[in-house]
Amino acid sequence: MLTSWVVYTILIMAIFYFMLIAPQRKKEKQHQAMLDNLKVNDRIVTLGGIYGQIIQLKDKSVIVEIAPRVRIELLKSAIAYLDREGTADEKT
Repeated sequence: MLTSWVVYTILIMAIFYFMLIAPQRKKEKQHQAMLDNLKVNDRIVTLGGIYGQIIQLKDKSVIVEIAPRVRIELLKSAIAYLDREGTADEKT
């Protein structure tokens, strides 16, 4: 009886791992790879929903132009994703 309880517990933990933890780790690795491959002129979207274009890369931050002559410095970790719809030549 005790052995079946242990087996069920291990089975539930394995299901929990493969349904929740493993996909989250994969997503984190993809996000880190995206951050590691940022380039000047990439269009990005921040976690706060601000669209901009990378002007300068620093070690842990980036300078982003969010409007003509309006530049802000952001931590790389504040970048949600690359804006594939916008182009580097586009001016908003």
